[in-house]
Amino acid sequence: MRSACILIHRWLGLFIALFLIVAGLTGAITSWDHEIDEWLNADIMKVDSRGPMRDPIELAALVEAADPRVEISYISLALEEGHAASFLVQPRIDQATGRPYSVDYNTVFVDPVTGEITGRRDSQAASFSRRSLMPFVRNIHESLHLPAFWGTDRWGYWLMGGIALIWLLDSFVAFYLTWPRRLRDTAAHPHRHRRLGQWLSRWKPSWLVRWSAGGFKLNFDLHRAGGLWVWGIILIVAFTSFSLNLYREMFYPAMSLVSQTTPGPYETQTPAPYGTRTVPKLGFEEAVSIAREEARRRGFEFPPAGIYYGGGYNFYNVSFFDPANELGAAGMGLSNLYIDAEDGSVLGQHRPWHGTTADVFVQLQLPLHSGRILGMPGRIMMSIMGLIVVMLSVTGIIVWDRKRRARRAARLQGGH
Repeated sequence: MRSACILIHRWLGLFIALFLIVAGLTGAITSWDHEIDEWLNADIMKVDSRGPMRDPIELAALVEAADPRVEISYISLALEEGHAASFLVQPRIDQATGRPYSVDYNTVFVDPVTGEITGRRDSQAASFSRRSLMPFVRNIHESLHLPAFWGTDRWGYWLMGGIALIWLLDSFVAFYLTWPRRLRDTAAHPHRHRRLGQWLSRWKPSWLVRWSAGGFKLNFDLHRAGGLWVWGIILIVAFTSFSLNLYREMFYPAMSLVSQTTPGPYETQTPAPYGTRTVPKLGFEEAVSIAREEARRRGFEFPPAGIYYGGGYNFYNVSFFDPANELGAAGMGLSNLYIDAEDGSVLGQHRPWHGTTADVFVQLQLPLHSGRILGMPGRIMMSIMGLIVVMLSVTGIIVWDRKRRARRAARLQGGH
């Protein structure tokens, strides 16, 4: 059993190590993506103008008027003094060719007072420029920024979700390998409590690092003890990585089998084929008006703060949050209403802490993964965890390489 687990841990660990190094490094950074992004791009995200702010729908019209090749897909509704409003755009179809226009940006920043466009960028670009750096890092973290092919852009999410699932399973194997041998003898012995104490004392070295040992012993201790001390957090990070990346494909269906869930339109509607869009009959302004009235009726705390329609699904996603703290309230500050783009009916809601126990568990996945469930200390912890994951992966590779070299040297020596 133990020999098989050693082989499983060795080869699964080696298979996922490089992926975890990338995910750990990018995760340590994305804990602070909003702050870093605003610092890098203050020239287009911050504004000096003060005064009455213009209507967001009017600002959206200005964005489209500035470039007839694009149409709005997201509108910032909660405008903040000193901050540019952000709008997502997508290319319109060129009637001459029947294909989308070629556009080198998908985000537009607008002064909410003057209506002046302060800047544009492509958040999907593979670029280390200051404009695209933070979106690029986040895309790498979530999906390795793998391009779309064979009719879907989900390949990167599937890959990283699969890696997370392997990591989750391998974490249990690694935990078992830290145990001292002869656990069954301990359980069967008539002086069980004394034997258990002896077993725990033999397990104690697994939790310690011999800092002065150097070389192989230090690497081995850092890998084993480091993994033990953060093992519970690793399980949370690995599981939520799996659940977020494979939400529609595996996580939500599995949850629905074992517990009562409340499906929304993302779970019940089939998206349009990749590269195509459904044209809405309802406009942004009408959808916002319906959502505002429905939110008032349901007792939502905040007014509409953003609205999205990308055409992949035929409904508007209207979000409600405090613009000064979008993911506040332990990472559970974001609510959504889904408005049918055909007839304006309300298709469902995402409301933190509401619904069945399974619904709340689903809602908790992102706050747990980001650490925002614990506020600022949680974000700091997850940033440090990203570096620890890198350390565990690197030390694991070093331990494997040292043992591989030792086995090779022993074979060569035995041959003589």
